[in-house]
Amino acid sequence: MIHRSAVRPGRNEKITAVRQDVSAGGPAANAAVIAATLGARALLISAMGTGPVGSAARGDLEHHGVEIHDTADGREIPIAVSAVMVDHETGDRSVVSPDATLTDGLDVTPAELDTLPRPDVVLLDGHHPDLARSVLAYALALEPRPLIVLDAGRWRPVFADLLGAADVTARSADFHPPADAAESRAVVTTHGAGPVTWRDAEGRHGSTDVPHVEVRDTLGAGDAFHGALSVALAQGACLEAAVEEAIRVATIRVQHVGPRSWLEYVPCA
Repeated sequence: MIHRSAVRPGRNEKITAVRQDVSAGGPAANAAVIAATLGARALLISAMGTGPVGSAARGDLEHHGVEIHDTADGREIPIAVSAVMVDHETGDRSVVSPDATLTDGLDVTPAELDTLPRPDVVLLDGHHPDLARSVLAYALALEPRPLIVLDAGRWRPVFADLLGAADVTARSADFHPPADAAESRAVVTTHGAGPVTWRDAEGRHGSTDVPHVEVRDTLGAGDAFHGALSVALAQGACLEAAVEEAIRVATIRVQHVGPRSWLEYVPCA
């Protein structure tokens, strides 16, 4: 649930929003929408169930071309609803959410995963820890093995089990792993409007500038980046070229208001 507001509410204060949007969310879900928009086959493995919130999320994702494998298996389960406020003046967003903590324990078996399309890239966001571990273990056993990309916006304990196996960690500057945490083979780090730094598996490194544009809405900009990065890597791009494509798509996202209306401005590269 996203409200756009001209002012931030003070303590014990009610304000009137200038715009409201409702859409499915979560890093992997949003990245899947971007991947589908860019022409990739995007499959989201998550827990939605049959309840009203899960049904609304399913409808939004399927409308945008995302295939879904629901590990809730037809049950009604509690689904997290994020409260998001976007500053009408700056485009900055604030988010309060229980994340996936309402539905812990939902998992997927290798037999289930065997019925799904074989992926070129697996993007993990860590929101369902057991699910992330199971999908990772399955992906690592495939031949040929898909590329593993980790969305690391902020530290979660499950990342201790994921980082060492990731081919690429796409992280924000706010991601601060413990000193003894394993490292992925390649790392991409975003710094808001600053240059994106990267280091590939061969040790090459560099930074790529981000265009200066009028920022209208930053909600989901990182998810847009990760979705476009994953598609480019799946198509065989080197890390530097994939970062350039991810910046292109994320730059389009921040210039438009709303979680989905901006997609019409995303031409395929």
